[in-house]
Amino acid sequence: MRIGELARRSGLSTSRIRFYEARGLLNLVVRKANGYREYPSDALVILGIIVGAQRTGFSLDEIRQLLPVNLGSWRRVELMDALRRKIAGIEQMEKQLGESKRQLQAIIRKIDGRPDGVGCADNTKRLLKEFVASEPRSVSKKSKTHRARSRDAAVARG
Repeated sequence: MRIGELARRSGLSTSRIRFYEARGLLNLVVRKANGYREYPSDALVILGIIVGAQRTGFSLDEIRQLLPVNLGSWRRVELMDALRRKIAGIEQMEKQLGESKRQLQAIIRKIDGRPDGVGCADNTKRLLKEFVASEPRSVSKKSKTHRARSRDAAVARG
């Protein structure tokens, strides 16, 4: 099939198909004498794998390393290892996101729990003192300086 038909059947643009081809992900193309690209039906399957893998967080380089030369020659051990590594990475990201969410929720509770009679600027100073006191010790000096400037700007805005 030619690229237009492949694009229509896959739901991808012709430029995206050419992009995958240029990146070495779609090697099934044959050039006809007239210069047209000719793709076998396996190209649809490969494109589906590429799009699905990208959706689950695999980079194009990772996908290229995992794709078999032909669909009948998958390297099972490498594929399973890559899938397990991706899951471990997702779990680590979930853990980090969960911690970030808890920190943001705590900040919201503290802002909402502003004592009566305390203005915005004073409450901000109070919360920043708590934040600085709970800051990890392994933070670099440059990072602390950047955060201090950001906090000063936030306090100035009220």
